[in-house]
Amino acid sequence: MKLPAGRMTNGIAAITFVAFLLLTLTGQVDNAAIIAGFIPARVEDSALLAGMAAVPVWLTPISCTLVHANWLHIGLNLFMFVFCGRQVEHVLDRGATLLLYVAGAYGATALQWAIDPHSTNPMVGASGAISAIIATYALLYSQQKVRRVGPISANLVRLLWLAASWIVLQLMIGFATAGGVGDIGQIAIAAHIGGFLVGLVLTRPLLRWRFRKRPQPLS
Repeated sequence: MKLPAGRMTNGIAAITFVAFLLLTLTGQVDNAAIIAGFIPARVEDSALLAGMAAVPVWLTPISCTLVHANWLHIGLNLFMFVFCGRQVEHVLDRGATLLLYVAGAYGATALQWAIDPHSTNPMVGASGAISAIIATYALLYSQQKVRRVGPISANLVRLLWLAASWIVLQLMIGFATAGGVGDIGQIAIAAHIGGFLVGLVLTRPLLRWRFRKRPQPLS
C-alpha cells in the first residue's frame, strides 16, 4: 500500500530525527533532557532550574518532543508517526495535522503533570503527541461496526471503546515494563493516554473545520 505524501508529517519527522541525531552525536542527550524536557515540578516552581539556560516551561511540551533517549525510542516513535500521520494528513490536510500534533503534545504533558505534579524527572519524546495522531487514525480508518447503546450514539460508543482500549493497553505496558528493561521501564504512560484522549476529542471538530462549507463566489 502506497502511503500519501504527507508533507507536514514528513517535515515534523525530519526535524525530530535531525534533533535526535545532533544531540546523540554531540553527547548532549542528557543535558537536553533537563533543559528541554518537560519537568512537572517546574509548572509550580519556576525557580527549579534557575541559573540554567532552560526552555521556558510553557514551551517544554513542544521541545521535549525533539529529545529522545536512544535509537529504539526514536525509531519506534517515527515509525508509528510516519505511518499514521501520512494517512491522517491525507484527510485533515497539513494545518489540522500540525494543530493535532501540538495539541497532543500539550495534552500529554498536562495529564503527566496531573498524575505527578511534583515529579522532577524530565519527560522526553514525541510519543504523547504521536498518540493524538494514532487516535485520529483509529477513528478515521477503523472498519469495526459499532452500534449505539441506548441514548449513546454509535460515534460516541466508538470513541469510548477506543479510549478504554488504549488506556488498558498503556496500563498493561506500564505494569509489564515497570522497573524492567532499560529505558523502556521509564515510559510515560500518562502522557500516552493524555495525547490519545486529545486526538479522540479533536478529530470530529477538525474534520468539520477541514470540510467546512465555503461561501460560493457570486457571478
